[in-house]
This record gives sequence, structure tokens and C-alpha cells, in this order.
Amino acid sequence: MSQITTHILDTARGCPAEGVSLALAVMKGDSWETLAEGETDHDGRVADLLPADEDLPAGRYRMRFELEPYFVAQGGAMFYPRADIEFMIAAGGEHYHIPLLLSPFGYSTYRGS
Repeated sequence: MSQITTHILDTARGCPAEGVSLALAVMKGDSWETLAEGETDHDGRVADLLPADEDLPAGRYRMRFELEPYFVAQGGAMFYPRADIEFMIAAGGEHYHIPLLLSPFGYSTYRGS
């Protein structure tokens, strides 16, 4: 399993958010370096964002979710075209789950398991 995983649920529709593009990046100096990109499957997950044997170093990371294409495809209005979630990880290979609960006019996240 990837050290970083995500799951996106569309709380307005009551189902997983399929087809959301996302990118994982690490802060290097004053800029972001993209490490991986993916798109959510029918269950709102990206199964293999990183190779299972990859152990990320401690640092500041960002998961960027491109929401506008998803909401346009749903045929509805939206307020947030993108959600950026920054988080810190410690060294040691611990698993980090970054879930996203979204609706057209809001989103929330938490440290998952």
C-alpha cells in the first residue's frame, strides 16, 4: 500500500467522488515539487499513488485536489475549484491517510487511519 492514501466522499450526493485529479507534492526550499499524480476511482480512492516500498522523508507535503472538473461534470455550481491540504509527516515510514469530504460549497478533512 502507498504510504500516502486518500479517499474522497461527495457529501452532497452521498457517494464517492470518482474522477477527481490530484497531485502529491513536497516542499523543497521555497517551492513545491510534484511527487505523484492520480485520479480517484469508482470508490473515490487512488490505490497506488506511491510505490508500496517508497518511504518518504520527514517534511511538509501538499495534496492538491482539482475539484472544478468534477463539479462541472456533475452539472452543478461550485465555490471551491481546488482544495490544497498541507500536512507534515515524520520520518519512519508511517502510513498517512488524507480523506476529503466535499460538497459544492465546502470541504473538510482530518488525519485518517
